[in-house]
Amino acid sequence: MTKALRAGDNPIGVDVVEGKSYFWCTCGKSLKQPFCDGSHKGTEFSPFVFKAEQSKKVFFCTCKQTKDQPLCDGSHNLK
Repeated sequence: MTKALRAGDNPIGVDVVEGKSYFWCTCGKSLKQPFCDGSHKGTEFSPFVFKAEQSKKVFFCTCKQTKDQPLCDGSHNLK
């Protein structure tokens, strides 16, 4: 498996809406971080679908190393 590109060093906070689906970039190439823009085409990556269970602010990972996809777990601190 190919390792994703590091898209950033800090999570991105997003106010999600209950019931809405969000497509998190797993490859790190998207120019619309933290979300997918289709830049993974031709690779083994595909977006991760996150469906909000409630309306609130969540922090999406940009280093792509989180063990709690798609949310930040602090892995960016382990450079």
